[in-house]
Amino acid sequence: MKKLLLLTVITFSAFTTGNAQSTDQTEQVRMSFGKYKKAILNDRDEDAIKYVDSKTIDYYSDILEKTKHADSAEVNTLGILDKLMIFSIRHRTSREDILSFDGEGLFKYAIRKGMVGKSSVAKNEIGDVKIEGSSAKGQLIVNGQASPVYFDFFCEDGIWKINLTSIFPLSEVAFKKMQVESGMDENEFLFNVLEIVSGKKPGYEIWNKIE
Repeated sequence: MKKLLLLTVITFSAFTTGNAQSTDQTEQVRMSFGKYKKAILNDRDEDAIKYVDSKTIDYYSDILEKTKHADSAEVNTLGILDKLMIFSIRHRTSREDILSFDGEGLFKYAIRKGMVGKSSVAKNEIGDVKIEGSSAKGQLIVNGQASPVYFDFFCEDGIWKINLTSIFPLSEVAFKKMQVESGMDENEFLFNVLEIVSGKKPGYEIWNKIE
């Protein structure tokens, strides 16, 4: 009987400890998003980059390489979001800056220049969180309403970090839909977006490699 009672106590303790750890990890995921959001809203690029994961930085590194070296034929084969990123950088950034960046530098520059828009986080929060080992999925809450969109998070260096690229496939579909509904072809649509955002009409030079 004593052995059964001891086993019950150990089992209950393990369950409650595990549940507490899970709850704590869940809150850490939400807190990381909250700190990222606060940094974006206050133009603090050095703080924001602490809460994005290595996959996000890898994406910016890849976009930077394409910005420097991809010719018009290669750029034209890319998805609409990647193409917009490359056009935006070439249109709004000096050659000297582009050549001086690495992936982290480009990400921080994008925050400072408003390329990572405040509207993307201003009314957003993380609701339901599902954790599996060192990865997690956090449900996006928009204007207080639960959405079907989940951000991926990864625990790196003891911090839960957001993978911004995890929602890019959905963003790609939504942006493509906007382009189709505009009645413009893809490049015309992107050039129009760039002109609205920057106040300056893009020229043919944004198709050129940065050399």
